Amino acid sequence: MKSRTSELLDRSIAAMSAAIEIYNKPHFPHRLETFTILAINGWELLLKSRWLTLHQNKPNSLFVYENKKTKDGSKSKKRTIRKTRSGTAYSHSIDYLTTQLVAGGHLDVAVKQNIDALVELRDTAVHYYSPTPHFQVRTHELAAACVKNFAVAANAWFRRDLSELDIGLLPLAFLEAPSTVHAIPSRASETKFLEFLGGLSESDLNADSPYSLTVQVELRLTRSNAQDALTAQITNDPSATKVYLTEEQIRERYPWDYSDLNDRCSKRYSDFKRNQQYHTIRKKLEEDEKFAAVRYLDPGNPKSSKKTFYNPNILQELDKHYQLA
Repeated sequence: MKSRTSELLDRSIAAMSAAIEIYNKPHFPHRLETFTILAINGWELLLKSRWLTLHQNKPNSLFVYENKKTKDGSKSKKRTIRKTRSGTAYSHSIDYLTTQLVAGGHLDVAVKQNIDALVELRDTAVHYYSPTPHFQVRTHELAAACVKNFAVAANAWFRRDLSELDIGLLPLAFLEAPSTVHAIPSRASETKFLEFLGGLSESDLNADSPYSLTVQVELRLTRSNAQDALTAQITNDPSATKVYLTEEQIRERYPWDYSDLNDRCSKRYSDFKRNQQYHTIRKKLEEDEKFAAVRYLDPGNPKSSKKTFYNPNILQELDKHYQLA
């Protein structure tokens, strides 16, 4: 028969696993809210499991006690366990547990701050959100840190490796980056939450700690032979998941301008000429994002000055039309 600690631990991992599975779904209404509810449930159970190990596995240590009123209206000197509506024992909240564990040196401050932010999100997520890109990015950073911290704590406290779940801790988030760091959410509730999150300072946290308040997630497309690498393909399919690249990443992917491409072709092909045939072939290839990208001086104005940059893969197509030197 499992101990109370083991039972709570197993249930906590099950809750976090469910949260991750929900978050991994590409099209799932109320995904962030559902993830937050399940993730907080997983953390609360994990913290209660940890609490029991620190209190000789005594369940009474988890219960809230109160002094009930006597018939004359005064408080009884006898403390009894507070009951829920159904009559079961009322246990300590996650806020109480994180505060006490931090005070006792059993929980990293970064974990408490991350949980506090997620609890605030959980409590306010039911208020008809319509998240802006900035809001999505910030909440994803919270979610990534939440799962990372959970995995670190489960392993440090109970030697439980979450690789046993055979599931990624969090999906690679294809989220649109905000157009400016001063982007304003469309709803007052989002603004208040981001202000609350901004008030949680990371400057006071231990830089050497394995725990995090938030985790910055960066997507970078590179060539890789690693077995666990995710495959990606440039496509014009409107139903495909959208990936937004920074200016730096775009220049890494399309490093050549028109002059660079011409120089490469002159050195690569013995019969290369910058004539109408070349321009026709090049213009056709520029329509494919695998080979070229157009950058505008004013990104919001398609009529502004523009410049085309090329991916080295364009040479593979030009090889079909010219003789290698």
